[in-house]
Amino acid sequence: MNKLKSLSAVSGLMAICLSTFLFVSGAHAQALPDAIAKSKVIKIAVNSIYPPMEYKDPESGDLVGFDIDLGNAIAKELGVKLDWQESAFEQLLPSLATGRVDMILSGMSDLPTRRDTADFIDYLNSGAQFYILASRANEIKQATDLCGKSVGTSRSTSFPADTAAWSAKNCEAAGKPAITVSGTEDTSAARMQLKQARIAAGVQGSETLPYAMKLEPNTYKPIGEPFATSPEGMAFAKSNPKLRDAVLGAMNKLVANGTYGAIVAKWNLQSSAVKQVTLNEVAAR
Repeated sequence: MNKLKSLSAVSGLMAICLSTFLFVSGAHAQALPDAIAKSKVIKIAVNSIYPPMEYKDPESGDLVGFDIDLGNAIAKELGVKLDWQESAFEQLLPSLATGRVDMILSGMSDLPTRRDTADFIDYLNSGAQFYILASRANEIKQATDLCGKSVGTSRSTSFPADTAAWSAKNCEAAGKPAITVSGTEDTSAARMQLKQARIAAGVQGSETLPYAMKLEPNTYKPIGEPFATSPEGMAFAKSNPKLRDAVLGAMNKLVANGTYGAIVAKWNLQSSAVKQVTLNEVAAR
């Protein structure tokens, strides 16, 4: 009799545990939108000129980088394939708004102005960073030494506005001449202009500058700390919360099981890694 009671108690406990497991799993597992569940394909917009986030391998021509590895890990978690669609940076958000792509994963900053049309899953920290040629380190020792000089940065990013705002606060407000912001095609063009002495300094994302410094040792030197910080986010149309929530669930799993950390370490982005994934800069579960 006691054995039967014990068996009954054990069975009851197992049933409760199983029910709890299924409830918890169901609470965190998010279903994909019907169209993606059927096709098993997510179309992702990417601008592949931002190493180490995304770029073309010079030997194979393959699309590689941190975002590519992270996207592939998300796809594996969701049981889908990815259709990477390359685009100019300024066309990324329009392609999302028109439904040509399902999401954006391309080193894009999560800015409040962009949240009018998109939601962002924030997965990496970034910041605008001044840098100069290492050969000018004796001349330009601190960021305020750039007042009155020309600074180049990619015109398709938030960096031109960030630089102008920094100049207004730290140069003009102190009675010094303003920084002249020179918009370039991309970050590599800014570095070329720096070498040609057409600009005195450049501004680049703090997560990508170390990669450029590694490719060209002893060429560049950061000046000061990042002066305008913002998270990088995966973008989703406001009309597609189902996909957003499915990817958010996958990202939380990748952080918990160490996959995210392994990809971060592979690309030497430990200083930019997040401890918790957020939605529009707000912690989400």
